[in-house]
Amino acid sequence: MTDPTSSADPTSPDPVTRLAELEGEIARLKDTVLRSNADQQNQQRRHQREREELRKYATAGLLEDLLPALDSLNLGLESALKQAGGHAVTEGFRMAVGQLRAILSAQGLTEVIPVGQSFDPARHEAVGSEPSADVAEGTVLRVARPGWLLHDRVLRPAAVFVSAGAAK
Repeated sequence: MTDPTSSADPTSPDPVTRLAELEGEIARLKDTVLRSNADQQNQQRRHQREREELRKYATAGLLEDLLPALDSLNLGLESALKQAGGHAVTEGFRMAVGQLRAILSAQGLTEVIPVGQSFDPARHEAVGSEPSADVAEGTVLRVARPGWLLHDRVLRPAAVFVSAGAAK
């Protein structure tokens, strides 16, 4: 006859083994929770960064559309400066250009006029090259159309003429 107080089931593990199994499961669950929390924090930071970039560059399309108008105003100002007796027209163009530049600047736009700098295809668009005995090869000689940066991004590359070095 078997002892009824003996609850030793030969198929169940002993308490020490069961305790080790449970501690292992707890460790795995803790690791899962920690990884999930880290993933959630990373995702929140990524979303915050994306929201900030969206806010920072949301006006890019509008600003890019305004640049040709600024180019036209600058051309009008240059033309008005050449006209005799056009002081009022010149002042009007000067004021309009100044106001538009102030608005663009307030939105984070900066003009790029890279004369004397090394040609950088990421920021400049070469529209031609010219020989120059005074300026090293690969250096910007003159600007055909200024470039613009929106904060740290190129909104419009500067159209430039690059030195081809001394004529041979």
